Amino acid sequence: MARRDGWALWIGVAATLATLVVVFYYPVGRVFADAVAVDGQFSLAPVASVLGDPFYTGAAHTLVTDPGAVPSGIVRWLAAGAPPVEFGLFGFTAYQALLSTLVSVLVGLPGAYVLARFEFPGRRFLRSVTIIPFVLPSILVAVGFLAMFGRTGLFNDLLGIVGLGPVELTFTLEIVVLAHAFYNAPLVTRLVTAAWESVDADRVETARTLGASPARAFRDVILPQLLPALATAAVLTFVFTFMSFPIVLALGGLELATVEVWLFARVQSLDLTEAATLGAIETALSLGLLYVYLRYEARRTEPGGTSRGLSRRPLVDGVRSLVDPRRVAIFAYGVVALVLFAGPLVSLVIESVTTPAGQPTLDYYAFLLARQASTAAGTVRPFPAVVNSLLFGVGTLLVSIPMGVVVAVVATRGGRGSRAAEALLTAPLAVSGIVLGLGMLQALVFGTTLFGYRLTVTGPVAIVAAHAVAAYPFVSRSVTPALRSIDDRLGEAARSLGADRTRVLTDVELPLVAPALVAGAAFAFAISVGEFDSTVLLSTGVDSATMPVALERYVGDRSLGPNLGPATAMGTVLLAVTTVSFVLIDRVGGRWE
Repeated sequence: MARRDGWALWIGVAATLATLVVVFYYPVGRVFADAVAVDGQFSLAPVASVLGDPFYTGAAHTLVTDPGAVPSGIVRWLAAGAPPVEFGLFGFTAYQALLSTLVSVLVGLPGAYVLARFEFPGRRFLRSVTIIPFVLPSILVAVGFLAMFGRTGLFNDLLGIVGLGPVELTFTLEIVVLAHAFYNAPLVTRLVTAAWESVDADRVETARTLGASPARAFRDVILPQLLPALATAAVLTFVFTFMSFPIVLALGGLELATVEVWLFARVQSLDLTEAATLGAIETALSLGLLYVYLRYEARRTEPGGTSRGLSRRPLVDGVRSLVDPRRVAIFAYGVVALVLFAGPLVSLVIESVTTPAGQPTLDYYAFLLARQASTAAGTVRPFPAVVNSLLFGVGTLLVSIPMGVVVAVVATRGGRGSRAAEALLTAPLAVSGIVLGLGMLQALVFGTTLFGYRLTVTGPVAIVAAHAVAAYPFVSRSVTPALRSIDDRLGEAARSLGADRTRVLTDVELPLVAPALVAGAAFAFAISVGEFDSTVLLSTGVDSATMPVALERYVGDRSLGPNLGPATAMGTVLLAVTTVSFVLIDRVGGRWE
């Protein structure tokens, strides 16, 4: 029986690995191979060329000491209308990611404090919706920020009412950092709130009994228990913002190019060798950060115990609380958070039904219907894009859920090599969609020869594969902590009654973690519906275009002029589909709780 149990687990691992080899490791390996080869021969010349180019690693020193020695990369950057950044493309990418991480932590931490330490009507609902910004399509968020902070956006309209403005924030580092905070501050809030709620109240009370002040008790007892969750959130935020693509592309363009944006520009220019080299270096850096994340995540997700959590205080406690400085600061933070998180989405909807002059209109939705009826070549029609997104989402669920469960089981079984296996199976977290799309483009879409046959994977199959690779780590991240928190005695009792470990998993453990599994499925579906990075490279023609791709086409359609209306209308449709899909899956999961 033990042998059969072992074979069942290994079959699942083998199937997952086989899938990853075909649709992840081989394509990404192809990117690495192209980065260290010249004319089919091993060579570090491409890597040396990139690392030796001040455009990528630092331009100021070269320009100051030898103004005539301007590298070709800088010429391309200057041609795009932007001055070179003194610490190079990689340095600027890390710099904006660091700023985004700091702002995300500064915005997210007060929210975690409020949700963990205070009781108020709607607290549970607010805690639940903190994850919604994280699952919204990034290209949608970018359009929302354009609708809010653009020259004709809602923010400048409000400033005009009081005789101020306009303020130009588009194509600035500030708006890019704010958009990243929109995404990642809720992640900080959610992770730190969970850690704060699990702080042992008895240890805090013991410290206070021994004479520690509230500040000393926080520093010596509470803060050490929050640091692993805070470090996890910070590392994840840095990785996500380092590899950010649609937000930087839409809000910063080539003027604020990061590695991802420049890599995409190289692919469009068919400079695939340079693109592969950039992708390989970026992936190596992010893999190192993934290792740090896994270490802190393992420290954070310990088996659940019976310790008593900290009690929450009423947020509003009589008239005196209305003038309490701490609560006044909390209310001020609430206003800022409401503007940051609700403002772009509200602006998106409002701008989709108003003209630049502020008059109500449905012309932008009529434009979408006209595009739907158009037979012109190259036209991206809205309805097929919606259908494609939903179908690709379903396909992603069918692939990503079994893969995510297998990875979670490997992570919780322990034993020799389990940490290495988990890192190997979670590697897609550290690979951007652009790098994966580039690898699949070269290895699968362009085709590869195997045993004398030319094999190609194109269209929906390639897109679903890319989406599944991006989504299954989130399934495993949802299920792994839940599996670790299950009392081992339950499994031992089932084993004593004759059940093997596979039966324990299917009959005992998975039903207990069903809410976490459904939450992971909701993540996976939302990620698929909103995935843009790899899809924009893999969608051949207009027949396989998704809603995010259609949205990007409308943003960049010069025939529409400076009018953002059609893009906001398409963005509103995408927002509605994503929200309804996520809520439906989450409601289905609620039946298991």
